[in-house]
Amino acid sequence: MSAPSTYDPRLTFSPLTFDDPVNVYRSSNGAPGPSYWQNEASYEMHADLDTAAKVLKNNETITYINNSPDTLPSLWIQLEQNTYKKDSRARIMSGGGRRGRRGADTASTVPVVTTTDGFVFDSVEIEAGKQTTKAEYIVNDTRMQIRLAEPLKGHGGQVKIHIHYHYQIPGVWGGRTSWGMSEKGEIYDMAQWYPRMAVYDDLHGWDTLPYVGSEFYLEYGHFDYFLTVPSNMIVAGSGELVNPKDVLTKTEIARLDQARGSDKTVYIRTPAEVSDPASRPKQDGVLTWHFHMDHTRDVSWSASPVFVWDAARMNLPDGKTGLAMSVYPPESVGPDAWDKSTEYVKDTVEHFSKQWFPYQWPTAISVAGFSTGMEYPGIVFDGIQDKGPFLFWVTAHEIGHDWFPMIVGSNERRHAFMDEGFNTFIDIDESATYAGGKYGPKRDSEYSAGGEPPDTILKTLDNPEAPTVMMRADGYPGQLGHPISYFKGAYGMVLLREQILGPERFDWAFRKYIKDWAYRHPSPSDFFRAMESEGGEDLGWFWKGWYLNNWKYDVAVDKVEGSVVTISNRGQLVLPTTVEVTFKDGSKTRVKLPVETWLSKGVYAWTLENKAAVAKVVVDPDHMLPDDDRSNNEKVLP
Repeated sequence: MSAPSTYDPRLTFSPLTFDDPVNVYRSSNGAPGPSYWQNEASYEMHADLDTAAKVLKNNETITYINNSPDTLPSLWIQLEQNTYKKDSRARIMSGGGRRGRRGADTASTVPVVTTTDGFVFDSVEIEAGKQTTKAEYIVNDTRMQIRLAEPLKGHGGQVKIHIHYHYQIPGVWGGRTSWGMSEKGEIYDMAQWYPRMAVYDDLHGWDTLPYVGSEFYLEYGHFDYFLTVPSNMIVAGSGELVNPKDVLTKTEIARLDQARGSDKTVYIRTPAEVSDPASRPKQDGVLTWHFHMDHTRDVSWSASPVFVWDAARMNLPDGKTGLAMSVYPPESVGPDAWDKSTEYVKDTVEHFSKQWFPYQWPTAISVAGFSTGMEYPGIVFDGIQDKGPFLFWVTAHEIGHDWFPMIVGSNERRHAFMDEGFNTFIDIDESATYAGGKYGPKRDSEYSAGGEPPDTILKTLDNPEAPTVMMRADGYPGQLGHPISYFKGAYGMVLLREQILGPERFDWAFRKYIKDWAYRHPSPSDFFRAMESEGGEDLGWFWKGWYLNNWKYDVAVDKVEGSVVTISNRGQLVLPTTVEVTFKDGSKTRVKLPVETWLSKGVYAWTLENKAAVAKVVVDPDHMLPDDDRSNNEKVLP
């Protein structure tokens, strides 16, 4: 028999005050306030890839605009490559090694102990007005503080930072930068490859959480970057290739033009041409690839002499188009493998653009390499051996990150659920709709509507050691990161859409939230307020139960006496709950108990209008809710 109820309505329905207060920067309806501000960081970079020495050199200029009302005496810059230094916080935190991830070589799943000197600075200079001077700076782990001789004024003050540096490329797996040898040749996945401005915002001032392995928080701006690589390489980069005539053959340029008008995938460089020197415009030396991307918080790229390359048109709202593209080594070719990648990218971008918010960038690229399962604006990295349903799922998930957090720029390091949870939620829907549901329902441990909540969620709710959804990304112990930030985060959105608000109210509110915060920095408080205000529901009880606590949901059928059904709430979490009664004549009736049922009590007596003999009473008959104890959900009468 189940334990008696310990439910306390005073706890569930007590007033909730959100962490971030309403002010002129953030409004009570969850939208940016009338005086919302955000700083801007734009980049021009000229990088050289030395494949012999495995070194990247870069000449970087950051144009930083201080739109805040504050005068800034210093600037903070993120230095993620320093995570590979021997004394880095990340290295010590992980026990002295760094663990590889799934890749083409299964041996890469063993610990990789590569260490480097991180970013090595040849010079750091500040340009203010017409004067350029050597910068005074300190480096602490993965952060650099530049101390300004003249503080940077607010309301549009501008400064340029010139950084010349180089670093050793870690491999085979280097976290988010990697190089490795595929069957035919090397692949370089270059991410977190340049010093990046930290965010200065109205919530934390300078947000200087160190990089210890999980995710990012970055400012938006415009990027021009020039990549000088061996001439035999194909380069895929975030944004648009500005100089195709300098780096592609006439045949490849013609095929790209064909792909821009084709819903079917078009080869830009075929598998057979990978070994053909004529597939490159010159046979030796180097070429410089120039990419441009507007209104983005980051860029990344990949380079290899053995890339197969294909593309297709993406059809976007308002008659706009873009290019879905994939690059991959020859061993990834196959009708159930990377031959389908561009089709998956295209379908995902088109679906999310129609359902949630239009994709704004000119290209969306998937790369088969060694930095598997990682995402950056307009480009994602997946596995060389990925195929079948998994290739579809991982593509949809990583491309979905273009919406969360690349377009809606939440703070991934502090609030992982606004990144992984939101994205897992939308990619469940992509799995359900692609090719009539060919790869649905997606069941990589998150909740899938129409099926039973998986054990992962219930075990997480039952685990007294489990942190809440609000835990920062690096703080989840053991194997709890995915179950909480991805799966519980996604299931919360499913509950909100399917059980609490309904699709009509949820979709309206969530679309407005995305539009309001596109290329901006929302906090959890902004999301909570937006869904309440536009969803038309006071949801404090849900935020407290699902996000701020790991409360359990457990509703039981206690007894049936004649036409009175007694139901009790035995957990602290409340949810709208369907109860179904089957009568002995075969007829049925249902009621959906609103959360207000438990506003002041834990026991509810439902008097049936139909006085016929009752055969069975079931709570949550469709198994849509995370009921902790299903043994008490049903009462069968003799």
